[in-house]
Amino acid sequence: MKLEDLNKEYDKLQLKHGAKELNSIYNGGCDKNPDICFVFMNPTGKILASNKEWMGPRYPWIGVKNVWDLFYAINLLDKEIYGKIKEIKGKEWTVEFSKQVYDNVKKHKYFITNLGKCTQIDARPLPDSVYKEYLELLEKEIEIIDPKVIVLFGNQVSSIVINKKIAVSQVRKQVFEKNINGKKYKCYAVFYPIGNGRYNMNKSIEDIKWIQHSIKMDIKEK
Repeated sequence: MKLEDLNKEYDKLQLKHGAKELNSIYNGGCDKNPDICFVFMNPTGKILASNKEWMGPRYPWIGVKNVWDLFYAINLLDKEIYGKIKEIKGKEWTVEFSKQVYDNVKKHKYFITNLGKCTQIDARPLPDSVYKEYLELLEKEIEIIDPKVIVLFGNQVSSIVINKKIAVSQVRKQVFEKNINGKKYKCYAVFYPIGNGRYNMNKSIEDIKWIQHSIKMDIKEK
C-alpha cells in the first residue's frame, strides 16, 4: 500500500465531516523512515491547498506562516526557505514554491500530517468521534512511512492516538508506545503550538529539541 491509496478515503470523509467547498489536506515530507512524524489536529480553510482551484499537491500548512516558525526554531527548515515564507503573503505561494518547501522538509527527514484530514472553514473544535474515524487511516500512514518517533500535538490528538487520557502539561518528555501490526512506535505528546496554542510554542520547541537529542542518542547506541 502507498500513501496515495489512502487519499480517496480522506476525500470521502471530507464530504462527511468537512466543508463541502474545500478540499481535504493529505500529508507531505519524508515518507521513508523519517526521523519524526509530526501529527497535528485538522486543517482549516487558511491552507491554500484546500482551495478547489489549487492545482498542486495537498500538503499541510501551504500558505500559512506561523507553523514554520516552529520548524525553523528546531533546525528543520533552511534559512533561505524560511525567509521566503515570512516575506510573501499566504496567497502568493505557488505550486512550485510549495514543492520547494516540502523538498526542504524531505531534506531534513520529517513528515507532516494531521489526525483529521477534514478541512473546516475555521478552527472550530471537532468531537473525538470525528477524529476516531481517521485513526485507522493514520495508523496505516505510520505503518507505510515507518518513522523513528511520532510527535503528537495537543491533548485531544495525543489522547486519541495513544488511547489514553493525556494532559500534555503532565507528560512532557515522556515516551509512550503505540503498537501497529506488531511494531512499537515511540510517541511523545507536545503542546499544540499554533492558533490559540501559540503562547506554548516555546515549550513545544524545548520538548522537540529534547526529542531530537534522544533520537541521536538512540542512533549512537545502535
